[in-house]
Amino acid sequence: MLTAAGEEARKEETSDNENKSKAVPSLVQYKWWIQISIYSTFVLSGQAIGTLLGKLYFNKGGNSIWLASLVQNIGFPILIPFLLIPSLTNKSEQNRDVNIKKPSIFVLIPLYISLGLFLAGNCMLYSIGQLYISVTTYTLICTSQLGFNSLFSFFLNKQKFTPYIVNSLVLLTISSSLLLLQNDDNSGYSNKKYSKKKYIIGFLCTLAASAGYGFMLSITQLAFQKIFKRESFRLIIEMTIYESLVATLANLVVLFASGEWKILNKEMNEFELGKKSYVLNLIGTAVSWQAFTVGSIGLIFKVSSLFSNVISILGVPMAPVFSMLFLHEKMNGVKVISMVLAMGGFLSYMYQHYLDDLKKKSEKNVSSNVSEISLTERSS
Repeated sequence: MLTAAGEEARKEETSDNENKSKAVPSLVQYKWWIQISIYSTFVLSGQAIGTLLGKLYFNKGGNSIWLASLVQNIGFPILIPFLLIPSLTNKSEQNRDVNIKKPSIFVLIPLYISLGLFLAGNCMLYSIGQLYISVTTYTLICTSQLGFNSLFSFFLNKQKFTPYIVNSLVLLTISSSLLLLQNDDNSGYSNKKYSKKKYIIGFLCTLAASAGYGFMLSITQLAFQKIFKRESFRLIIEMTIYESLVATLANLVVLFASGEWKILNKEMNEFELGKKSYVLNLIGTAVSWQAFTVGSIGLIFKVSSLFSNVISILGVPMAPVFSMLFLHEKMNGVKVISMVLAMGGFLSYMYQHYLDDLKKKSEKNVSSNVSEISLTERSS
């Protein structure tokens, strides 16, 4: 009787443990999806608003490329209060982070300086692109960053190439190449019109910036894997602040060295929408790009650099639609075909991500079934 009662109690305890183990993963997964949703919202909204405000700055009288580059990074002080938020990680995660050796300051300083300088140069290239080409064309060219990121991830992050990823790269390449065949309507509300030569310069600068951004994402993921070896909201904020600080200092040095700062007062006075709108435009651009940066780094942390880039590409249709509504830009046949190809490339990549997710779930189910069989055998 005692043996039977003990056996039954042991079975009940085993059942309770199994229920707890099932509840914990579901809670973790629920938390993970909330974080992914928040970071994705930051990326999509920050990218769309920042791009439109940047173009509005040039359309309404702004001419300083280095000021436009500066405001993409200078908003980092708004993130400092988030460093005061106490950590919400559980005890097991805290113990795990304690056991991980923190990287040396002699490793972190060169890392942040390199990433910050690279970011400053990249923002300059993006600003030249915004100046010379329309928002629609600019956004479509930016889809090529997914292809560049896939290429760099193959070498740096051991990303595997599948037929769907290759198909995605081909479609994105054709999408960007089509834009070279058209005469871009850059005017919108503005009276500024640029030559074919300026259009090609804008195209090449945006393409180079997209390649640079894809490289930065892969390097950032590599740093997380090899240097930090942990993840936390605080680390995301710290990395964003330090990168933006270095980029801001670099942009400020060039802004004053080039002499562009001397014309900023005149530029503000002659801004078509007024002084207040000029200041609000710069502030809004700064805040938008900081939100984008936090979301982008957060998605790299939680998934991968490629996934972060895919979410960014998801916002491709948003900016052209908003530019037609608010900046009165035109959408011609070449741009429509290019957008369809870009979205086809995005869907091809997402389908591969879906297949990978199904494979992981099936592997987890197999491992859980094996563990349940072993528990049953032990109890018997």
